[in-house]
Amino acid sequence: MNGAVSQALFNSQGKPVPREQTQAELDRRAAASGQIKPADRYTLADRLEEQARRFADKTFLIYRGQNLSYAEVDASANQMAHLFYAKGLRAGDVCAIAMENRPAFFFSWFGLVKLGVVVAFVNTQVNGRPLVHALESTGAKAVVLGEECLSNLLATDGLPDLPWWLIPDSENPYLGSLPAHVDSTFTEQLAAAPRGAFPRDLRADLPAEVTTLLIFTSGTTGLPKAARYSHMRWMSSGDVMEVTLKATADDVFYCCLPLYHGAAATSVTSTALRVGASIVVRRKFSVREFWSDVRNHRISVFQYIGEICRYLLNQPPAAGERDHSLRCMLGAGLTAESWQRWIERFGPLQVFEGWGATEANANLINVDNRVGSCGRVPDWSKTNLRLVRYDVESDSHPRDAHGFYQRCEVGETGEAMGFIVDHPNIGGGRFEGYTSAQATESKIRRDVFQTGDAYWSSGDLLRYDEDGYCYFVDRIGDTYRWKSENVSTQEVADALSDLPGLELINVYGVQVPEQEGRAGMAAVLMQPGQRFDPEAFYALTQARLPRYAAPVFVRVSAAADLTSTFKLRKIDLQRQGYDPQAFSDPLYIRDEQSGTYQPYSTQVLARIGLLAYAGDSRG
Repeated sequence: MNGAVSQALFNSQGKPVPREQTQAELDRRAAASGQIKPADRYTLADRLEEQARRFADKTFLIYRGQNLSYAEVDASANQMAHLFYAKGLRAGDVCAIAMENRPAFFFSWFGLVKLGVVVAFVNTQVNGRPLVHALESTGAKAVVLGEECLSNLLATDGLPDLPWWLIPDSENPYLGSLPAHVDSTFTEQLAAAPRGAFPRDLRADLPAEVTTLLIFTSGTTGLPKAARYSHMRWMSSGDVMEVTLKATADDVFYCCLPLYHGAAATSVTSTALRVGASIVVRRKFSVREFWSDVRNHRISVFQYIGEICRYLLNQPPAAGERDHSLRCMLGAGLTAESWQRWIERFGPLQVFEGWGATEANANLINVDNRVGSCGRVPDWSKTNLRLVRYDVESDSHPRDAHGFYQRCEVGETGEAMGFIVDHPNIGGGRFEGYTSAQATESKIRRDVFQTGDAYWSSGDLLRYDEDGYCYFVDRIGDTYRWKSENVSTQEVADALSDLPGLELINVYGVQVPEQEGRAGMAAVLMQPGQRFDPEAFYALTQARLPRYAAPVFVRVSAAADLTSTFKLRKIDLQRQGYDPQAFSDPLYIRDEQSGTYQPYSTQVLARIGLLAYAGDSRG
């Protein structure tokens, strides 16, 4: 075991790491983040070409038996750049990419940035109005379309009149006739394009602070917003994670999250490129193939979403599980319970749990391996992050006698906000915003602690302990009030997530006729072959939760309602509430008299003092 990891794990379960030690790590990250200045004439494409010369023969991408070197990836991107230029794209234009994880995604992306074109990543799962919105809100002039996403196009009416350049997909060939506006000859034209260096002149005047990517936020309600991501911020992500992960050219990164999502396209790709490492690209995350991929390719680093770790933990134990090459993992959403189970089962990995957002101008990362924490602030004077008091009941921020917001004290839950740095020579702390000026302004709070200041509003509730360790609590709006108490959906879900046989749990508050606040409800999805045990669930709530936080209702779902980035949707579930006329899933009510969750009936509902929805006649 690595000595530093061993020490970190010891400290995560015993005494906290000294503040000075943590701060020294954070200072190294801060220094790395400032290497690229806003005005530098240095872009993502420049870094790619620089590393392609330095690591020419080194493997960059590994995909289904293909090993593509840095030089090969760069040459393929050159071909794309020459063809895109011939088709009329120029620096500052926006071009969308709708494609699943595969080498052609990287070739297209890197080819576009060689021209100075802004690249908009389109969710491969969307069609209809969300697809139209994605193209209209980014102002895309063309779309690079993977054949695997062609069905989304065909299922959508009202698309803007754009050229669609088709990239074939041998794994998912389309057998029907193509629409007239889809250019099926793109590949033939590409084969004839030169592989030599694309002239840098077209992007030579672009400063690092200009936008290179438009990445849609993966919200669970409404239409997503396109967040701006500058060259500077993208490259700084790699610079910062190099020192955080102690990454080198010997590392092999695992890209199993969709590339259109910020995590895979930013920290994984930018860090691997920064150090000359390899990336194993998987089309989609697979529980069945995960560990075989790790062993076959000697993967050392992977980026997770909390839910995929739960999927892996739900698999039956197998011989040799701790015999693997992973040395660290980074991501968000790993609960303390899952984290502890992970390191006990798969070995003492360094876990870099973090907090942030695609558009965030502030972030946290746990460099100490403190189980359950998303980061630490040893010295609040050295960060632009602040936790601001928030009142759930009134959905507002309490003010002091002078009308300013109030900072949280130890143990208090508050909204995370990032002070917006506005300085021509400083890149860190900027809020780059969205393509929509209105959406950008909606996330800014002004005159927060003093007249004239400005903060990015995250919408996330966090708290911190006496040692400075921070913990994610919930999203504003997901925390609800019941029996005069505030209830965090995330904390309830975490407390109940190890119910035997449970695959997923989604906790939310639902309106109850003639009651103040919202009653707790849990939608549960059981693993294949497992049945929901109402008595065991009741016993777990008794052991883990205060009475007011225990879900009043349980809905046993047939399938999970997830976004493509593994976030649980709640809005439709909240709207349906506990109305048995709105869905056919089995529904249970918490009954303290019998000490279990009883199948729904109006009699049980009346016994616990709640009303049925209008029109409900179920006995």
